[in-house]
Amino acid sequence: MADVPKREVENVEFVFEVMGSPGEGIDAFDLGDALRSLNLNPTLALIEKMGGTKKRGEKKLTIEEFLPIYSQVKKEKDQGCYEDFIECLKLYDKEENGTMLLAELSHALLSLGENLDDEQVEILFNDCMPPEDDDGFIKYAPFLAKMCERTDVEQ
Repeated sequence: MADVPKREVENVEFVFEVMGSPGEGIDAFDLGDALRSLNLNPTLALIEKMGGTKKRGEKKLTIEEFLPIYSQVKKEKDQGCYEDFIECLKLYDKEENGTMLLAELSHALLSLGENLDDEQVEILFNDCMPPEDDDGFIKYAPFLAKMCERTDVEQ
């Protein structure tokens, strides 16, 4: 079973238990979500390359098929991390005070790179967004910390 430590295999088994059906595995449509739930940040292109599908029900992945995918994605260098995201958002921090306009963040998420749709942005903001100030600014470090599940960032 791929070069995955026992503790990580247990985490993968848990993800399969939650996301999949017994004996059938997980839907390949959910490959990206499964990898993200294991603290990986694959791009959409990488998910597709690894066997993810664009439609539900086209293919199932067993845990034996998933473990080598997990191992490979874990080794990928083309994944963003908290520090990378902070550097990107600093471009929008015109006052250099750790804040940016919420509208600019929304625009970036909806239109740049592997953009999200309106519903995904709304869910992300509901789950991770600190309150904006009267001028429409947010502190982006706490947003990214929550999104990346970091606890060492000042709110």
